[in-house]
Amino acid sequence: GARCVSAVGRVFHFLGDSSLPSALAVPASLRPHRPRPLDPDSVEDEFELSTVCHRPEGLEQLQEQTKFTRKELQVLYRGFKNECPSGIVNEENFKQIYSQFFPQGDSSTYATFLFNAFDTNHDGSVSFEDFVAGLSVILRGTIDDRLNWAFNLYDLNKDGCITKEEMLDIMKSIYDMMGKYTYPALREEAPREHVESFFQKMDRNKDGVVTIEEFIESCQKDFMEDLGLWNREKNSLEGSRNGN
Repeated sequence: GARCVSAVGRVFHFLGDSSLPSALAVPASLRPHRPRPLDPDSVEDEFELSTVCHRPEGLEQLQEQTKFTRKELQVLYRGFKNECPSGIVNEENFKQIYSQFFPQGDSSTYATFLFNAFDTNHDGSVSFEDFVAGLSVILRGTIDDRLNWAFNLYDLNKDGCITKEEMLDIMKSIYDMMGKYTYPALREEAPREHVESFFQKMDRNKDGVVTIEEFIESCQKDFMEDLGLWNREKNSLEGSRNGN
């Protein structure tokens, strides 16, 4: 069980850390890196077929629909069932689980926003299928897939655009979740200042809202600039090595 909790715990930490204010313009979850396998610990020992309680055909279908391997799905499934024995998690359960991994602050509001992003059919519950579908996009999706997912998270009322009020709610919830790591050093106006900075960069036509097109265009521009900077640094480093 400990390995399962570790795997799910790492996922929850990732979901929180990927939305830290310092990484808001291009969330960490959107950066160009391929994460290491979800759980490198002796999966064969932990997951003998006799102890994995799932329908094999369901697992095979999920493997086709997501970008996870069979072993990764087994790790995630075992952890999910450990936290949610019924196989379904509602908003309150989700907030309780999430709070375990961010005990230093109040993660309830951010957890609600995250829950709504995973609950794509808006039925008030997140199944294992919903959970891994979202994770597959966040961890293994294309840049555009990840940007679309992030936009949907920030677009709280799902009307196709992000307002300053929505982004301020998101920012406040993130600062609340980080708790003692940001307070009391954080100035009270910091979340609003971050929102203004976000809109200065993202709201290209200055109409007071950020559309999915503006969001993707800005993030892709930042991504290409970051990639160019990385390439320049890499070439410079290789040049100095060759010079030596």
